[in-house]
Amino acid sequence: MGITVIQIGGLYALYMIGSFIQQLLHVPIPGSMIGMLLLFLLLMTGIVKEKWVARGANMLLSHLTLLFIPATVGVMDYVELFSGKGIWSVVIVIVSTMMVMVFAGFIGQWAQTREQKRVREVKGA
Repeated sequence: MGITVIQIGGLYALYMIGSFIQQLLHVPIPGSMIGMLLLFLLLMTGIVKEKWVARGANMLLSHLTLLFIPATVGVMDYVELFSGKGIWSVVIVIVSTMMVMVFAGFIGQWAQTREQKRVREVKGA
C-alpha cells in the first residue's frame, strides 16, 4: 500500500508541475494535460520506468468513474450555457466518444503489436 501512495504522490507532483507551467507560461492547455505530457515524455525517454508508476496509476484507473463526479457536478454551475443547445451537446458527446474509442483502439493495437515484437525479440535473442 505504501508504494502505491508514493506512486500516486509522484503522479500528483507531475500534475502540480504541469499546473505551474501552465500558469507561468499562460498556455491555453490545462495543467493536467501538461503534466500528462511530461509523464509521457519521461516514460518514453526511460527517465521514469513504467513499473515505478504502474500500481498507483492502476489504482487511480480502477476508481476513475468516481474522479469524474466533481467535474460533472461542476457543469451544473453552467447550465445556462447548455440551455437550448441540448441536441448539439448530445451530438458532440457522441462524436467525441466515438473518436476516443477509435483512437484508444488504434493505440491499444499499436501497443500490443509493439509488445509482441519486443517479446519475440527477447525470445529470439
